[in-house]
Amino acid sequence: MGSRDQKVKWSWSSALIGAASATAAASLLSAKPKDPTFHLISIDLTSLKLNLPVLDAELMLTVHVTNPNIAAIHYSSTTMTILYDGTVLGSAEVKAGSQPARSCQLLRLPARLDGMELAQHARQFFSDVAKREMKLEAKLTIEGAAKVMWLDHSFRVHVDSFVTVDPVFLDIIGQENKSQMDLFLT
Repeated sequence: MGSRDQKVKWSWSSALIGAASATAAASLLSAKPKDPTFHLISIDLTSLKLNLPVLDAELMLTVHVTNPNIAAIHYSSTTMTILYDGTVLGSAEVKAGSQPARSCQLLRLPARLDGMELAQHARQFFSDVAKREMKLEAKLTIEGAAKVMWLDHSFRVHVDSFVTVDPVFLDIIGQENKSQMDLFLT
């Protein structure tokens, strides 16, 4: 008859381990994902190719990326679109990769600008060269997964960058970057 009358044995160590586990699980589950940040550090001209009657340019873009989240991310390759005066001027390739949690890294992105597209905006381009101020826009969508505990969570980050450069020396004068992350829990 004794099972109803048995006393439950209390253990402080079990209680502390349980409380710590519950707190850790609650903080992981309630941690709100933060948008990564992107900052264009430099633009380097790597080559000019004569494509009569215009020149095509190849560039190397150096971008500083910060992952402020508690999870490492793995992302697939994608293409960044570079726009000038509302039309596509070129593109930059982003190779698949990963980035640790709460870290920063530099990405070097090879880019190609189409001289024919730039020639169609010759009046605006020469005006920008005279002012030494050229406004470019870059659009990028990166998809990947972040592993939190034992689960992979898919995500998509869309980035819009508005960059003002000196078209003569390719110096970055100013920039504004907007990113939006969508996290998929399935």
